[in-house]
Amino acid sequence: MNMLRRTLATASLALAGLGSIAASAQAQDYPTRNITMIVPFAAGGPTDIIARIVTAEMAKTLGQNIIIENVVGAGGTTATTRAARANPDGYTLITGHMGTHAAAVPLYPKLAYHPEKDFEPVALLAGTPILILAKKDFPAKDLKEFVSYVKANTDKMNMAHAGVGSVSYSSCELLSSVLEIKPIGVPFNGTGPAMNALVGGQVDYMCDQIVNAVPQINGGTIKAYAVATPERNASLPNLPTTTEGGLPKYQVSAWNAIFAPKGTPAPILAKLNAAAAKALDDENVRKRLLDLGSDIPKMEGRSQAALAELVKAEVVKWSAVLKPAAN
Repeated sequence: MNMLRRTLATASLALAGLGSIAASAQAQDYPTRNITMIVPFAAGGPTDIIARIVTAEMAKTLGQNIIIENVVGAGGTTATTRAARANPDGYTLITGHMGTHAAAVPLYPKLAYHPEKDFEPVALLAGTPILILAKKDFPAKDLKEFVSYVKANTDKMNMAHAGVGSVSYSSCELLSSVLEIKPIGVPFNGTGPAMNALVGGQVDYMCDQIVNAVPQINGGTIKAYAVATPERNASLPNLPTTTEGGLPKYQVSAWNAIFAPKGTPAPILAKLNAAAAKALDDENVRKRLLDLGSDIPKMEGRSQAALAELVKAEVVKWSAVLKPAAN
């Protein structure tokens, strides 16, 4: 019996060794075909724009195309669930963000994935400050008047967002908490469609990532009241901060990052991380992201470990803010 056990144990070790060799060989050759990058929101939104800018440059380094696939629904959680269940071979990735990989945890009690348990962190791409925006004929002329107006007319206010769990939803829930108001939420399949509704005057206001709003603000199709960061943003130098506007408690900035399904081989993750880091150093990529108002992470913030710590901290932060909204 002991001889049989030793034989089976030896065979198991041998098989494990062969599996490890095969995985190593697969990672060494990676990638040998196109990579699918799932974006959990509609084309034209902030996450989509950032993903397209960065992955186009990553593809040059990796030697294979990265195909963007927009999958909308349930505040980005539909696509994120699909990505979590994908084959962990490095050929299906997702560009997630503050909503899908942090805020969704407290907002969806039956969430089919967990950001920390079901994904491998790959690389942080860009930070995106949040703006308080309104339709162009909104009566308030500055942030103080905006606050007074929405407080006085809460029952009539329509707040646009990209679905429960999205950045636009979560950041405006934080605003509602600070102002102690309960506006009518109007969900859309992505921030792009929500922005179109704001431009068309179909909704009153929204909280959006700066990447999606700069062209509309400069074009005069919407109003911008403040940026929710300690300092003004270089892409909109004349836009005051929330602190300057009299609302210092409202501080929020989103982020976008690449994730892979849990179990993706470490060498593949390392290749993807290196390609992303190289893309963020490309002069053209940096210019395009900075022109949109994005914050590009410094070298110490681009590692897989740094992204893992960010996700952990953000889940804790948004759970404290959003659990009351989910109940």
